[in-house]
Amino acid sequence: MAAYVGRGIHGQVVEALGYRIVSGRIAQGDTIDVRSLTEELDISLTVMRESLKVLAGKGLVGSRQKRGTYVLPGQEWNLLDADVIRWRVASGQGAKLLGDLAEVRAIIEPSVARHAAGRRTQDDLVALEEALDAMDGARGDAETAALADTSFHRALYRATGNDLLARLDLVLGPGLLERDRLVYTHRQDDDPVPSHRAVLDAVRDGDPDGAHAAMTELLAQARADAEDVTGAAASDAGV
Repeated sequence: MAAYVGRGIHGQVVEALGYRIVSGRIAQGDTIDVRSLTEELDISLTVMRESLKVLAGKGLVGSRQKRGTYVLPGQEWNLLDADVIRWRVASGQGAKLLGDLAEVRAIIEPSVARHAAGRRTQDDLVALEEALDAMDGARGDAETAALADTSFHRALYRATGNDLLARLDLVLGPGLLERDRLVYTHRQDDDPVPSHRAVLDAVRDGDPDGAHAAMTELLAQARADAEDVTGAAASDAGV
């Protein structure tokens, strides 16, 4: 089983089974032979049941009386769950998934930037500047850079002044964070600050058209970066 850092045997079982399901080694619709897997992985039934509960929370498995536990259809999976994203990338499905995420962002985020330019407060500008400073100071540290990048976009959502848009991070946040982890791990030579700075400058200047254009350009580069790294990430995976 692949290491699931810091989560012990329970996490290792979640990792192993989640990857098998997402990669298709345990196919959609298959009934899971719980006792056989328990013996194979040399774990207790309690650990297995708790692990399956975690996978059920990610939409990967369900259970019915007489049928037992089975793999749900892919359309039921929580595709923006960070682990599901990681498993899909590791199994060679990252290009499709991150392409879909890029398309959703292209529809939403330029308009978010436009609204933010017209409604941002001084506190919003401070939050955006702090996230950008953290991004600038995180060169070579993929995890810190990813967290800072995600924080920038979260602050931009809040800067719209729209309570529903402000909670987009609940929907897009896990996907954005995992996407950024991949990109910053495999593209450490790139500098993300200038493209984000262009968005912040337009928002600060109260320039909706400029903010829309700057975000559109940022997302085009982000999509190109994601396309470049998905193959490398899959080949590096040791699951």
